[in-house]
Amino acid sequence: MSTEKPKLRELPKGSSPEEILKIMREDGGVIIKNFLAPDQISRFNAEIAPAMENLNAGSTHSDKFISSFHGSNTKRLTNLPTLSPTFRTEILDSDEVHAICESVYSEECKSYWMNTAQVIEIGPGNVAQPLHRDLENNYPFITMGEAGPEISLNFLIAFTDFTDENGATRVIPGSNHWPDYNDRGTPEMTIPVEMKAGDVVLVSGKLVHGGGANRTTDSYRRAVAFTFQPGYLTPEEAYPHLLKLDLVKSMSPRAQKMVGFRSQYPNGSPGLWQVDYKEIGDYLGL
Repeated sequence: MSTEKPKLRELPKGSSPEEILKIMREDGGVIIKNFLAPDQISRFNAEIAPAMENLNAGSTHSDKFISSFHGSNTKRLTNLPTLSPTFRTEILDSDEVHAICESVYSEECKSYWMNTAQVIEIGPGNVAQPLHRDLENNYPFITMGEAGPEISLNFLIAFTDFTDENGATRVIPGSNHWPDYNDRGTPEMTIPVEMKAGDVVLVSGKLVHGGGANRTTDSYRRAVAFTFQPGYLTPEEAYPHLLKLDLVKSMSPRAQKMVGFRSQYPNGSPGLWQVDYKEIGDYLGL
């Protein structure tokens, strides 16, 4: 009898969107190896170091569920386009990322933008995060179940190694096919997504998952949850209120659109996020 632990399937960097999405749709998630280079990892970690040092762990919410979801010894750092040039110019504008997004959202609505990009660093002693599906941010889609659109793509990038002991994200492969999306399974049904720094796990919004418990005394598990959604849904982060216009002007048109500085054109719509029914990028002089 095999003693090998079950794990998500893996593909090498450079695999086609079709290969990647085939596995994601079958299992709910897929690991892409060496998605970022070691130099990108080190530069990003250095760029965010001051902000992470000044950030307190834990949640400021009084609601017990939200506090548990955020984690008592977890740091969550947002506004990455401002804080990290590597994120702003390389990761956000990755051809590989956008080839996958375009393959999905050309079917769903032809228009997409970034929902959030946040560092999630799970520290020693943090308990496991409640299991959830990312589409729960937009509750009506839960009632549609598997037949609903793919409203969330989460590129969960490892910026330190992920191990079972230090809080590797845990998933229930195949839960994207369950008939009842209010069923989030149990911790015993999960498996850890163990990865090396630079790997990424692409997680469907329909997959049950959650951050694992960090059972170490000195290891910090750092990831960036880098998520996209259709252009007709409101993002978590209000980037037009966070980013300086001069900084946005230095970004590519594609990256500008991801952070809300260009209009959205979903299927069947003459345009959203406009000024006088015109492209907002023209109004802003981009």
